[in-house]
Amino acid sequence: MNDFDPAPAGATATTQDDRTFAMLTHLSCIIFGFIVPLIMWLVHKDKPEKAFVTDQAKEALNFQITLTIGYVIGMVLTIILIGGLINIVLWILCVVFSIIAALKAKDGVAYRYPFALRLIN
Repeated sequence: MNDFDPAPAGATATTQDDRTFAMLTHLSCIIFGFIVPLIMWLVHKDKPEKAFVTDQAKEALNFQITLTIGYVIGMVLTIILIGGLINIVLWILCVVFSIIAALKAKDGVAYRYPFALRLIN
């Protein structure tokens, strides 16, 4: 299996709608944070035919939870003037990785963020 296989062996292929939902879920994180991934995960988690959307919503949600923890740490550290820089860096990482994830999801490739706490399984 190469890096461009849209689905692992034995899995059903994703539909264009599933890929679009997953792409929009990742992109929505830039503006709305964890709200849209949470809604997408809650709506699709019990639908086996929407496994790709559920997986990508969980991945985006885990990444947004990780970023939120980082934002809180950054706000606490504004006391020593480094917190603002931390929050700017986290926002840039959010934009960059969300766009990368959206492009992968558009192609039907399950994206894994390089650093994210896997709190939602």
